Amino acid sequence: MSRLIPLAQVRNIGIMAHIDAGKTTTTERVLYYTGINYKLGEVHDGTATMDWMPQEQERGITITSAATTCFWRDHRINIIDTPGHVDFTAEVERSIRVLDGAVAIFCAVGGVEPQSETVWRQADRYHVPRVAFVNKMDRIGARFAGVVDQIRDKLKANPVPVQIPLGREDKFIGVIDLVRLKAYRYLDESLGAEYREEEIPDDYRAEVEEYRERLFEAVAETSEEALETYLSEGQMSAEQILTGLRIGTLSGLLVPVLCGAAFRNKGVQPLLDAVVDYLPSPLDVPPIEGVAPLGAAADVRRPSDDEPFSALVFKIMTDSFVGQLAFIRVYSGSLSTGTQVINAATGKKERIGRLLKMHADKREEISEVNAGDICAVVGLRNAGTGDTICDPKHPIILEAMHFPEPVISVVIEPKTTADQSSLAGALKKLTQEDPTFRVSTDEETGQTIISGMGELHLEIIIDRLLREFKIAANVGRPQVAYRETITEEAEGEARFVRQTGGKGIYGHAKLRVYPLTDGTDFEFRDEIRGGAIPAEFIRPVEIGARESMERGILAGYPLMGVGVILLDGSYHEVDSSEIAFKVAGSMAFSKAAAQADPVLLEPVMEVEAVTPEEYMGEVIGDLNRRRGRVIKMEPRAGFQVVSVHVPLSEMFGYATDLRSATQGRATYTMQFDHYDEVPRNLADEIVARAKGLTTA
Repeated sequence: MSRLIPLAQVRNIGIMAHIDAGKTTTTERVLYYTGINYKLGEVHDGTATMDWMPQEQERGITITSAATTCFWRDHRINIIDTPGHVDFTAEVERSIRVLDGAVAIFCAVGGVEPQSETVWRQADRYHVPRVAFVNKMDRIGARFAGVVDQIRDKLKANPVPVQIPLGREDKFIGVIDLVRLKAYRYLDESLGAEYREEEIPDDYRAEVEEYRERLFEAVAETSEEALETYLSEGQMSAEQILTGLRIGTLSGLLVPVLCGAAFRNKGVQPLLDAVVDYLPSPLDVPPIEGVAPLGAAADVRRPSDDEPFSALVFKIMTDSFVGQLAFIRVYSGSLSTGTQVINAATGKKERIGRLLKMHADKREEISEVNAGDICAVVGLRNAGTGDTICDPKHPIILEAMHFPEPVISVVIEPKTTADQSSLAGALKKLTQEDPTFRVSTDEETGQTIISGMGELHLEIIIDRLLREFKIAANVGRPQVAYRETITEEAEGEARFVRQTGGKGIYGHAKLRVYPLTDGTDFEFRDEIRGGAIPAEFIRPVEIGARESMERGILAGYPLMGVGVILLDGSYHEVDSSEIAFKVAGSMAFSKAAAQADPVLLEPVMEVEAVTPEEYMGEVIGDLNRRRGRVIKMEPRAGFQVVSVHVPLSEMFGYATDLRSATQGRATYTMQFDHYDEVPRNLADEIVARAKGLTTA
């Protein structure tokens, strides 16, 4: 099938911003003005097309990235609307990975907010060209120039305004185009679909001249030709400005800045023009690089329908009607239904069942996709996020995505026996969809533990289990894996004797226990003299001691760091057996350990918090309150990195507290470091609680 839209007229873009900056509202206006939707959907009403999940409609936030397609000026624009909440940054990460350009939206009042910085850094990582849209210019306190300054200072970018607002705050009525020197006044009665082109008002001319001069200077830096024109003539034509802005945007030298008020239907059409004029087509970005399987030389795939087929799976979604959907970005070649492809990551071949063009949660079946397209595939049963599917004759592995480790965990258990059998399957599907959602089982407690990026993330998971999978579950906090150890040497002796008529049972062992300080969990030595115990009964004594260690002394937690010496014992030629000495060894160990001043140990985590300098005091103060001990501090790219040892029991809820204390700008990682003694007052509480649970 021949291509309907030339590749040069395709734009793959993402809408990214901090939460509540207006991403979804802007996307709704884009769909309305491009004729995809015939009425405007609103986030606050729960009618936004791109927020199709019930959880999104109820909370008024975007949770999962949604894809759609529209057309503007004979260009095909594939749009992915991404979440703004920090718990769902993985959705932004995998979307930006496959996009060619992005629209970064900023609130005219809030400016560059914390999550704006995060998504901007993600776009920097993948070298994605951007245009900026300063939204909500109609709100009290809107500051266009202030937001431009923040983009420069906080994001270290080069923002170049190509518009300025016409009117301020509640008197915002349109925009002034600095490239074409025209004012555009939007007509409210047409819902912004119509606007009137006017001459620039006299009271704006001085401001326009000032911004035009900056525009010329920015464009002059994009090419020698533009510089010569500016130096010789002092100004440029609209065509020269557009050309220079496009060169500068594609190279990352500058970021065109526009403004508007999407909710009031103002400024969206020029934003669409900017997407077409400044953001790249698949032909404008470097060819995708990959490696051939088995470590062969690097390979390059150019965005052409004539190249061998290659695509990246960037999202997995479970659909109640068609099953598992795999969202792919096609980098080269063409793909038709029924075609056999190979998953380069696993080496498994699969057949394409159906190809779907997605419009949020709605689907349109298509027969073929080409280079530069984004679509959903039915039939890839073994594909995961980040996998490469390609032509079996020309395999290639494209660079996969990297996702952060989960930062919060909770225990989950089904409410009924019927839910038990369904829970494992549902959790497996959710982990396939979400690479930052993890499921594990605590080997000591047998509990199922789910881990995610934050409390909201896990709340959504639980809600989906109930609504989509019809599984009710109880959620609690995971138990801390405490341990016990001894601090002194002690001896214990035990006889296990049973006489019931006929052959009896006899085992006798005397042990000494001592603390190990070299990190070893357990060691056993035999210092028996004169054959007091036959060799075949020594190993059972060791096994008995090991088993007794699993039950603990104080609160039933496993013992660690204990050495055992078998000192003495006795046996009976008829009644002694391996089981008898195993029990005797266990009893003797328990007696000795109880006299060796046992103490409770807790897992201590190494926490690395990365925070802006202005929040350093709050972060360290909070960690000190959590019994943290600072190991080191060092600067890193404008931030301060604090390494601290903190008990795991004090870290629950830390992700939320850290974000609250730093306006969401700080991040942290946590990993196990060592076990340390619990302070006596806390240990008494834990032991009392454990014994209370035991007696209950």
